Formats: sequence, structure tokens, C-alpha cells
Amino acid sequence: MSKEKRMPKLWEALLVMACLVALLAVGIIIYGVDPHVPMFCGVIVAALMALHLGYKWEEIEKSMMDGIYKALQSIMILMIVGILIGVWIDAGVVPTMIYYGLKVLKPSIFFIATVLITSITSLATGTSWGTMGTMGVALMGIGFGLGMPAGMTAGAIISGAYFGDKMSPLSDTTNLAPAMAGTDVITHVKAMLIPTAITYAITLIVFGVFGFSAYHGGEADVSRVVEFSNALNAAEGGLFNINPLLLLPPIIVIVAVAMKVPAIPGITLGILSGAVLGMIFQPDCTLGSLFDFGINGYYFSDEALAFMESTLSEDTCYTMTRLLESGGILGMMFSVSMTIIAMMFGGIMEYTHQLEVIVNKLKVFIKGPASLVVVTEVTCVFSNATMPEQYISIVVPGSMYADEYRKMGLHPGVCSSALEGAGTVTSALIPWNTCGVFIKDTLDIAAWGAGGYGPYAIFNWLMPIINAACAFIGVTLKDLDGKPYKKSKAAK
Repeated sequence: MSKEKRMPKLWEALLVMACLVALLAVGIIIYGVDPHVPMFCGVIVAALMALHLGYKWEEIEKSMMDGIYKALQSIMILMIVGILIGVWIDAGVVPTMIYYGLKVLKPSIFFIATVLITSITSLATGTSWGTMGTMGVALMGIGFGLGMPAGMTAGAIISGAYFGDKMSPLSDTTNLAPAMAGTDVITHVKAMLIPTAITYAITLIVFGVFGFSAYHGGEADVSRVVEFSNALNAAEGGLFNINPLLLLPPIIVIVAVAMKVPAIPGITLGILSGAVLGMIFQPDCTLGSLFDFGINGYYFSDEALAFMESTLSEDTCYTMTRLLESGGILGMMFSVSMTIIAMMFGGIMEYTHQLEVIVNKLKVFIKGPASLVVVTEVTCVFSNATMPEQYISIVVPGSMYADEYRKMGLHPGVCSSALEGAGTVTSALIPWNTCGVFIKDTLDIAAWGAGGYGPYAIFNWLMPIINAACAFIGVTLKDLDGKPYKKSKAAK
């Protein structure tokens, strides 16, 4: 007999969340496995609860498909970035960026330069993923060459990339947040300016201190830099023909997206331009090798490996292979499969209102405008951790709290700023979130643990704190007319 559908009780929704968190904790922390199967077990628990609530299997299956559909753009970008990385390494684009970076950057300014470079790139393209998959990969290589800790380098890359993603009108999240809050993208960007500028300034100062204090005004292991640089350049006995023209593909991507070419065609232009230049400048770069590395990721031939082992130190060989053997569609399947499973879970939780009852309970903690901002941010982080996709961390809290802001007489920009200030940036700090998984695949470094990037992704974890502090001080609170907020003007 079919049961009548009903709203879940709070304990039922909390039970599903507790099971998911427990499964992930046991799998990742105790057994050290990847999060995919524990997450799928969470999907099973959510589906069983949905059946208990009276939903038919056909509805549950459709909710999973709907969830996956919402992430299809992310999945396509993942695969295309995988192709781009494999092609750019084979074409010599990434080695060229690393080579010239080693010639220009000094340890004392490396971290600040990294934040600025990724910020500009992400602002121009509107994509943190594209920035990390291109400039980020190159800067990781430069960091290796200069002897920088990988965690610090990745933290600087992520901080800059997410600053640009958060503030760029071209970014999907920067357009999604105001859409959920009920305002326009320009008003949204203006609402974020003060807390974001404060956070960004602190981030630059901290990375400046890292550079100057830890590396004593630019002293570097010159021998390591020279060996790594020479290993890249065929003219100095290395593996790739280095030419300034090979810097054109990343410039083409930035210009294309800055001219409002959509992200996927823009990145594809980078792939095509890299392929053409690669076949011109690299003797071993052929159409066949591009097809191969586009699917499998770049890997050194047996001859290249033998050459490196006979001419380079063990440390430099390790750096070369760890950095350059990456990319490809198959190299991104870890992220793609994680995204699909995560969105299966998210689709069920959203359709059956299981998350909604939890969020509604949080509203009892709202005592005023500042606490509303804090509760919104906490919900965004909670969504990123339990329904691990940054789009959900904006959509669900936005739909839950938008009316609360209006009832309190607050401008929708205050809501959109809170959504972006926590939902977008904290996704990178959750290892099983689609963003955290992408970063691990792309930059080859985990979020937490020994040498992880989490503590150094300063912009990402500081942003929601500064945004909340600004709300408590009142500098970011605006009324429905866009004027400084006064409680007496609150809508009744």
C-alpha cells in the first residue's frame, strides 16, 4: 500500500545527516579511503528515509537525476579543464609559464604575487576552477622550484582564485547569489566590497609576512631553481622548447571570457590555441599525442624518464613527474564521480524537504540583523559539508532566508553578501565537497593533514568571519532603500 507523503520530522532529517557525517568520518578519518562510497551510503540512507516519508521510488530517482542535472555544468567544466591541462603540458604552455615564473619571481614576493596573479585571472574569467587549473598548476610548479611549502603555495592560489570568483560579475556564483536573494549582480558586488576588501588586505599582509620573514628577503636555493628551470628548457638541456608565444593560450582564455564569451567556449579556445602552438614548437607534440594526453593526462615517455633519471637529481625528478604528469579527462573522473554522487544525495534532501526542516529550526537563533547574517553563513557552511556542492550552499539557504531579510527591513544585498561570503568560499575547505575534490585533483594537495592547504587558504576561512564582524558593527547593513539600516525602519 502506498503511504501518503508527509514533511519529515526534525529528528528524521537529523538522523540522515548524522549518518552521512558518521559514514564520511569513518571512511576518511579511520580507514583513509576516498569519500565516494561513504557518500553513496549516505545516498542510500537518504533514499530509505524518503521511502519512509511516503515518497515513491520513481520520485526519489527523479530527485537524484534533478540533483545531478544541476551540477552538469560543473561536470563539463571538470572534463574540459582536464583536457586543457593535458594539452597545455604537452604543448609546453605550462612548462613555459613555470619557466618564466622561475626567472621573475623571488621568494620574498612569491606569495603576494601568487595571490595577485590568481585574483586578476579569476576576476577576468569568473572561474576559480579555471584559474586553479591553469595559473594554479603553473604557480605550484614555481613554488616547487623556489622551495616553497606546497600548502602555503596552494593557500595563496586558492585565496586569490576565490577572491576573483567571488567578486567577478562573470562568475556563476556571483550571479546566483543575488538571484536567490532578490537583487541584481552589480548591487550584490557593491554590497560585498567592504568586508571583501578588508579580508583581501589582511590576506595580502599575512602572505607578505610569510614571504619576507620566512625567506629573509628573497634568499633561495639557487641551485634547485636553476636545475628545475634547465630541466624544463630544451635549450638548456631540458625537455620542452620554451617560447614566449606559448604564453598566448592563457591570455586568450582570459580575454575571451572577459569579453563575455561563456566559460566553456573560452576554455576550449585555450585548448585549441595550445594544441596549434604545441604542434609548432614541440617536436613530440602531434595530433595523436594531444588526443592521448587529453583523455589520459600527460605522462613522460620511457625515454624522457630515463633522461631525467640520468641527468637530474632525485628531488627534481620527483618534482617534474608530480607536477607535470597530470590532467586529462580520466584524471578528473575522481571529481566527476564525486560530484555525481554528492548531487544524488543533494537532490533527495532538497526534494523531500529534509534539509528544510533543519534550517527552519535554526531560525530560532535569529535575534537581529547580525545574528541573521551569522545563521545564514552557518547554514551555508553546513550545506557545503553535508550536501557538498557550493551551488546548493547558495540556493538552499537563499531560498530559506531571503524573506527573513525583507521582514527585518534589510536590503537583499545583505543576504546575497552573506550567501557568497560563506557558501562560495568555504566550499574549498571541505575535502569531500566538489570544490575540495577538484582542488585535490588539480593541485595535487589535500585540504587538511600534514602539509595541507586548509590553514593557508586565509581568504576562504577569514571571509565569513569578517563579513559577520562587519554585520555586528553595522557597516554592511542596509535598509530596503539601500540606506544605512535602522531598526525602526524594519518592515512589519
